[in-house]
Amino acid sequence: MTIRVVAFGGGHGLSASLRALRRCAPELDLDITAVVTVGDDGGSSGRLRAERGGLPPGDLRQALVALAGDHPATRRSAGLFQHRFAEVAGGCRGDGLAGHAVGNLVLCGLMELLGDPVAALEHAGAMLGAVGRVLPMSRQPVDIEARVRGAEPGRPDEVCTVRGQHQVAVTTGRVESLRLTPQAPAACAEAVAAIGCADWLIFGPGSWYTSVLPHLLVPQLAAAILASPARRLVTLNLAAEKETLGLSVADHLAALRWYLPELTVDFVLADAKAVGDPEPVHGAAESLGARLVLAPVAVDDGTPRHDPAALGAALVPVMGADR
Repeated sequence: MTIRVVAFGGGHGLSASLRALRRCAPELDLDITAVVTVGDDGGSSGRLRAERGGLPPGDLRQALVALAGDHPATRRSAGLFQHRFAEVAGGCRGDGLAGHAVGNLVLCGLMELLGDPVAALEHAGAMLGAVGRVLPMSRQPVDIEARVRGAEPGRPDEVCTVRGQHQVAVTTGRVESLRLTPQAPAACAEAVAAIGCADWLIFGPGSWYTSVLPHLLVPQLAAAILASPARRLVTLNLAAEKETLGLSVADHLAALRWYLPELTVDFVLADAKAVGDPEPVHGAAESLGARLVLAPVAVDDGTPRHDPAALGAALVPVMGADR
């Protein structure tokens, strides 16, 4: 029996989750859909968004590459999508290609050619032999804003508004609230439909405020998540990022409830070493209705990165238990 999975996120965290799910796919017969944030305004994506309009392509590209097929030709295509143009030594000033990933340019071209980001992503997925589907959370780009305490050095108690996904991601203050502009973007209809048909909804890992929580701020997505009969799993991060400094592991789970009060979760997956004392996390998981599952899911070199093989191995018994 096919298990339909929808994974929410963006950037490297979602990529790790999708690579793990790909490793589970043959054993569990998974049908994978990634729903990706569209708020990126930094780097190549930010430049293309400002200059060409349309959705920022970087997080969408990362998800497509994570799902790319194993045929040598598609692996080469995936490598091409990830190739980033370097500055030309001694080249002319204003090199327009420098810093752009080839896949970002391809996606922008497809979106302009086909006139629809979902059609563009389906075509790019076919180019890469993708084992799964990638969808934007909305067909329109969004801006992320946060109210941050202590963002200014020397003013620890002052609260200010930080605008833009990149600025929120690198803020050194404590994020107190998050919002999108526009405040109620239309959800991608195909994403809403996928949520309604799903057997599992997976949140995280990833940048909590800029990749995970934004999905809960899209009203139609939030309603679909709450109405879905699917089981829900949250994969916790291995270390705090700049945007979540001062936020405990348990606080990450509390933030989900803060932005979607009716949300319940079935399982919370975490790395035992990253969690430390499991009691606060166990309590936070229970408050969402979830069971805490501890497993070694980090890479062996000590960096705070999920190992797709280990994460996949931890997901198999959880997602396959009731087959």
